[in-house]
Amino acid sequence: MNEHKTWFCVLFLTACAGLCARGAQNKPMSNFDRALEMLDNVTRDVQKHYYDPSFHGVDWKGKVQEARDKIKHETSLNMSMAHIAAALDSLNDSHTFFLPPSRPFHHSYGFETEMIGDQCFITHVRPGSDAETKGLKPGVEILSWDGYRPTRQNLWKMNYGYKILRPQPGVRLTLRDPQGQQRQADVAAQFKQTERVKDLTGNGIWDVVREMERGEHQMRARTENLGDQVMILKFPEFFFDPGTVDKWISEARKHQGLIVDLRGNAGGSVETLKELVSGIFEGEVKIADRVGRNESKPEVAKPLGHTFTGKLVVLVDSQSASASELFARLVQLQKRGVVMGDRSTGAVMEARYYDYQIGFDTVVFYGVSITEADLIMSDGKSLEHVGVAPDELILPTPVDLAAGRDPVLAHAAETLGVKLSPKAAGKLFPYEWAEE
Repeated sequence: MNEHKTWFCVLFLTACAGLCARGAQNKPMSNFDRALEMLDNVTRDVQKHYYDPSFHGVDWKGKVQEARDKIKHETSLNMSMAHIAAALDSLNDSHTFFLPPSRPFHHSYGFETEMIGDQCFITHVRPGSDAETKGLKPGVEILSWDGYRPTRQNLWKMNYGYKILRPQPGVRLTLRDPQGQQRQADVAAQFKQTERVKDLTGNGIWDVVREMERGEHQMRARTENLGDQVMILKFPEFFFDPGTVDKWISEARKHQGLIVDLRGNAGGSVETLKELVSGIFEGEVKIADRVGRNESKPEVAKPLGHTFTGKLVVLVDSQSASASELFARLVQLQKRGVVMGDRSTGAVMEARYYDYQIGFDTVVFYGVSITEADLIMSDGKSLEHVGVAPDELILPTPVDLAAGRDPVLAHAAETLGVKLSPKAAGKLFPYEWAEE
């Protein structure tokens, strides 16, 4: 989880590919100099702030020196940044990673993937994309991606590498359709050029604001009421103010049952998590012990005074991470409700984002997320690399994905006494593609 204020910086700096800055006429930095400065800044803060000063037994200084030596022989800034990312990856920590400078273009392969059980499936295909032209469809399994087999352990790394660290012009996929037929497809990525340097004066700032607002619309919470019996709350991140959470709870109190759909929710602010816990659990509840570099302290949610006391079902999947996993596991440990769906990600730490800038006449931003605490739950265990095993394992089939059905949500509604077909459930929260 990250603090709200630092996540705002991530969003803002991602929106700003660069910032025009007037200053002294200095000699432009070479790619070599830029990469070494990035490495020094990032690894210095990891050395200072990482929650485990022993680095899990990893020779951290040795890894940094290894990255330095490799950068000295690189001519590509992209590969140099890959060496920085590799040094951080050696810690095998879900919340410690490098965030390179954003690119002067939007990049998309035109399809989205998800691990369902231990298989990787295409879940959405962008209309008009090369992926659609090449016949990619929801429900098709990806057996290999440029020769690599996607797994629960490496899919997030593949997405990070292909979408953030080193975007590629295309990918070669080996596919298997729901009927069992295999084939290969070469899918071209779509690139849309953006401004290399953003003007943050005059009207330019409003372009950045509008871009952020479009992102906020996509990440908004959505609700559906199934009569007076059940309310469904679906939200994709834990970044909402207390007033918004309070409205959810007030609305939920009008119903006998509540489905909290955390599928695809990658986590967020600990404060939003506390607000949700306060609205669902009666009395004071300890979420977890925050075990940091120098101290351990409990993360506690205080009662709101107007708690939802009805029946509760929580939905998770392989993309539910961090705060989502803490909430789902807390529901299990406190025997407050039932968790359904797929095993969650197992990415549960508390981190802080550190941002930097580099350059003289043109300044670009980059950053690093650094884990500052592990979170130990009341059973004495961490969810990192483990995840939450649902009380009821319910997985959509390839045919379900192809037909747009949602058997998980349908079963949750039926558990709370409402008949909802998988087809109808699949239409309640339609997928929305980001504007390009």
